[in-house]
Order: sequence, then C-alpha cells, then structure tokens
Amino acid sequence: MPTTLVSAAELAQHVDDPKWVVVDCRFDLARPPSGREAYAAGHIPGAHYAHLDEDLSSNITPQTGRHPLPEASTMAATLGAWGIGNDTQVVAYDAGNGAYASRLWWLMRWLGSERVAVLDGGFKAWTDAALPVTTALPTVVATRFSPSPRAAMLADATAVGQRTADPSWRVLDARAPERYAGMVEPLDTKAGHVPGAHNHSFTSNLGQDGRFLPPELLKAQLQHSLGVVPADRAIMMCGSGVTACHNLLALEVAGLKGAQLYAGSWSEWIRDPARPLALGPTP
Repeated sequence: MPTTLVSAAELAQHVDDPKWVVVDCRFDLARPPSGREAYAAGHIPGAHYAHLDEDLSSNITPQTGRHPLPEASTMAATLGAWGIGNDTQVVAYDAGNGAYASRLWWLMRWLGSERVAVLDGGFKAWTDAALPVTTALPTVVATRFSPSPRAAMLADATAVGQRTADPSWRVLDARAPERYAGMVEPLDTKAGHVPGAHNHSFTSNLGQDGRFLPPELLKAQLQHSLGVVPADRAIMMCGSGVTACHNLLALEVAGLKGAQLYAGSWSEWIRDPARPLALGPTP
C-alpha cells in the first residue's frame, strides 16, 4: 500500500487494477485551463482529471485565501464520483514536480485515508519511461467515500500568529525565497511573509530530475529548516495552501511526522490588515 511516493514502473503494474485509481492533477496558476487541456491531449490510462480550483478547493470569499479547502462532504462526493472508496489505492500525479499532486495527497489524508501516493516525477517520468498515454476517458464505477476529517492536521491564522513567536514551534513557508523575502509577488496583493516564519522552498525537496530526494537527504534538509523543533510542532504554509502540502509530503517521506497545514496561508493572512508583515530573508 503506497502511502507517499510511487514510481512510474510500479504504477504501470497497476493501471488495470480496479483497486487502484489514478488522478491527474496537472495545473498552472498562471493559466488555469492548461491542466485540463493537457489531460485532453493525453494522460495516463484510466486517470481522472482533478482541477485545483474546481475540485480540490472551495469558493473564495473575502476572508479566505486563494485556494480554500473544500468541504469534507463535497470532497468525499468528488472522490466517490471518481470511483474512489475508503479502500481504494489512489495515485496522484501532475506535470512533474508534485506541487499539485501533493494537494490531493494531503486532502485524502485529512479525510482519513492513508491509501494515497504521488507519482514521483509525475507525467514526465511516465512519458520518459515510454509508458502508454491515452486520450480516452476512464470508465467510472461510482462508489462512496466516507470522510473522517482529522482536525489536528490543520492550523489557523490565530495559531500561526501565536506560534511564530514561540521558539518551541516552527512555521515553514514553502514559497520561493524571493517571494518569501518580498522581492517579487506575482500572485498576491501584498509581498513578504508572516513575521517569525522561516523559508523552506518546496523545490529544495527535489533533485535535478524533478523527483524527490532520497529520504536521508530530505530528512537532513528539513531538520535544518526545523532547527531544534520536532516535526509535530511545525506548521507548513505557502501562498495558498498548495505547495505547503509538498513540504508535508517530503516530511512524511523523511519519516518526520505530525506537522500541520495552514491552509489559508499567505493569501489568507494578508486579508486582515491588522496582521503584521515582514520582508527579507529567513531569520
């Protein structure tokens, strides 16, 4: 039962397995239709398409960030419509680096399922291995997914504000260093980071081939970013609660368990003008 990463070779052995369901999570924040277009042009046989905005998030409100979590019941209904039940093995993939696939990985774990993994290297790894691609839509046998949300996996803005000032906790921001520092901001209305949060860019979890680093290297890098703080006293955030899930997956691969997600992340934090902002590199 893969629970973190799966290789293209291993997935290829199960594409016809009715107990396995594959979900294509390809997306581009700059051009949201591109993922569905890529799926229509060719995808892993049997894969369903999951749109970040439409399937893996709920509607934006004046209080939320850019990708609010879906309601548990809504996400469960979506999973069931894809033929995913509580005993189904799910493999999520995106174009390559796992930035979007890890969102579905985390959502399923939040809803109580451990039977979910990310295709290491994504669609690129699949095609590089000359494995089959199709434009055919999958045959769906709808089922029921019964959610059991794990509230302890989440932290809210109040907790983030408190714990950034507490040396026994660590908040890690998964955005690129230049966005964290406030040097650039391509997506949100204000630049910078939560005061006291440290930077651990999700791209540092990957090798040059776009696949996750070996567990021992991930562990060393993540422990460096955590400092003396154990993983179960850490909160992951990013711009909108997506690439933070990549850091959560990397922690799990490294055997560092128990970190929380601030799902609203920076795009929610800046909604309240009373919340402080900081600029510059990691402390």
